[in-house]
Amino acid sequence: MYNGNEKKHILGLMVEDNPGVMERITGLFFRRGFNIDTIIVGKTAKPNVSHIIISLEADDATIEQLEKQVSKLIEVVKVIDLGENSVVREHCLMKINSDEKTRQDILNFAEMHKAKVLEANHTSIIAEVVGAPEKIDMFIDLMKPYGIKEMSRTGVNALVRKG
Repeated sequence: MYNGNEKKHILGLMVEDNPGVMERITGLFFRRGFNIDTIIVGKTAKPNVSHIIISLEADDATIEQLEKQVSKLIEVVKVIDLGENSVVREHCLMKINSDEKTRQDILNFAEMHKAKVLEANHTSIIAEVVGAPEKIDMFIDLMKPYGIKEMSRTGVNALVRKG
């Protein structure tokens, strides 16, 4: 299935809040052999409508075909390819090993990367990072040598800049 032209895509779906809608959407991706990198769902300003953000690797032609197939699902109100013209963010909570020797280095890295320290004790620091996925990946790479005890990432969230 990999053809060398694949790149990261982010799809935004406006859907009616009905039981089973997530299953139908993810089932469509599964049946076509696609791996969803991240998926998040949240309420919108419109009653009974949710916004689903899906990130995945695929070529442009495949994404176009997926958009058409997803649009055919009865609960799907709108499908948007959230490409270059979008604000993209992710949220990450991370518990990092720390002791007297490493605490200040971790705090310095957190400040440098605009990570918010939520809690610190004698054995660990809990940090919150919000930003582009690449920024979060960089912070994770910096924290790996100290030992990441636990981590939770939300997945990609995005909105089109115009409109």
